Amino acid sequence: MPYSNDLLPTALHSAAQVRDLDARLIAAGTPGFDLMERAAHAAWRALRRRWPQQQAVTVLAGHGNNAGDAYLLAALAQRAGWQVHCYAVGDPAKLAGDAASAHAAALQAGVTPHPWHDGATLLGVLVDGLLGTGLSGEVRAPYAQVIQQINAAGLPVLALDVPSGLCADTGMALGAAVRADLTVTFIGLKIGLFTGEAPALVGELVFDDLQADAEVVAQTAVTAQRLACANLPPLAPRLPTAHKGQFGQVLVVGGDRGFGGAALLTAQSALRCGAGMVSLATRPEHVPAALVRRPEIMSAGVSSANQLLALVKRATVLVVGPGLGQEAWGRSLFSVARSAELPQVWDADALNRLAAAPAPLPANCVITPHPGEAARLLSLSTAQVQANRPAAAHALAQKYAVVAVLKGAGSLIAAPDGRLSLCNHGHPAMAGAGLGDVLAGVIGALLAQGMPAFEAACLGVWLHARAGEQLGEQGRGLAASDLIGVIRGLLQEQSPCLS
Repeated sequence: MPYSNDLLPTALHSAAQVRDLDARLIAAGTPGFDLMERAAHAAWRALRRRWPQQQAVTVLAGHGNNAGDAYLLAALAQRAGWQVHCYAVGDPAKLAGDAASAHAAALQAGVTPHPWHDGATLLGVLVDGLLGTGLSGEVRAPYAQVIQQINAAGLPVLALDVPSGLCADTGMALGAAVRADLTVTFIGLKIGLFTGEAPALVGELVFDDLQADAEVVAQTAVTAQRLACANLPPLAPRLPTAHKGQFGQVLVVGGDRGFGGAALLTAQSALRCGAGMVSLATRPEHVPAALVRRPEIMSAGVSSANQLLALVKRATVLVVGPGLGQEAWGRSLFSVARSAELPQVWDADALNRLAAAPAPLPANCVITPHPGEAARLLSLSTAQVQANRPAAAHALAQKYAVVAVLKGAGSLIAAPDGRLSLCNHGHPAMAGAGLGDVLAGVIGALLAQGMPAFEAACLGVWLHARAGEQLGEQGRGLAASDLIGVIRGLLQEQSPCLS
């Protein structure tokens, strides 16, 4: 059974790419007004399906094609006998082309658009047709005030194509943005609907391709791929004669005083995701607890860089950073790991050390920063990273010649060759300590079993997010260690051990 949002397309586009697709569909013989009518019908169907008891709608129309969609939806509601309030934000006389035709069609259907004013009556379902994907810069008056009133009304909200004020390329609110309960988007999925602030603004997402010609769609450039069951990279099945030496040895380096649990979480997740052997290099005082908790992990107490060198020689993959700390002990271990020519996963304190002394990593490495760590790595502010997460992910991959996982809502995975994937699974219950340590171990285990860095990061992020999504249904209080068993089960579903 596919997950609900796996039914959406996997290709993600920029706003410009979707506008280009729209233009090419029109050039190929589909009139623009027909596309607008199809969009209105798709939104009208979604509205009635989501709110079957409603009989009233307030349509707020701006300018451009977004307004055209809104006026045609108002006409459909009017013909269906609904109570229709329609407000024009901006002068309808300035509408042109298909949008002007849509306005005329609404008038012919009996819709009476009124100029927007502060005391406007809002009732029923509010239809946001104010601003589309062409918005650049912050929302200005009067649109900002209208958006404020929509958000304060406490009524259900349907957004057409994108919630007004949301950047379709970055997922950031441009000053003010509509908080929709339902967004119906058209022709191509925009990447900005899935990352940044978008998950808090889009609500339920419905996609309609408007019966677009498949050949024309196939020629459209793609900004990113959305991770879904259908396109996840598979982990190869094992032969009946398999043995532990074929599936790598993950060495986790971390766990300074007070942070021993972080490194142990990483080691446990690597073990449960199929690494042939897992070693843990940590403070000597943490070894007894690690042996009691998970005796299968080869836990070694290390007090110096020289002691770590012997462990590194036996490893095939390093996971560096969980609980590493900022003291001299962590610095000495980090220097050894940094010089090892092995695939590595760097997280947490390893990233802070990398930010202090930037340099390319060995081949086939993965870094997993949250937005604050990404900001330090790029010498930016966290706000600048969040303002354009896709650009930040690409910049990380290019600057450090690694696969970069930019964590957060709508996690992004970027490769140095320009590939970009997005994971739109996850749950707010995952906002807690230790979950990043688990993710680092998952990716390390996949690398140890032979997956290339980009594929290992994509699969690891999806498994981690989907596990959190499942467990999040139980509510708050999700512990990082809860994910490990669920991830193991999901990995078996996605890539069975035996073919």
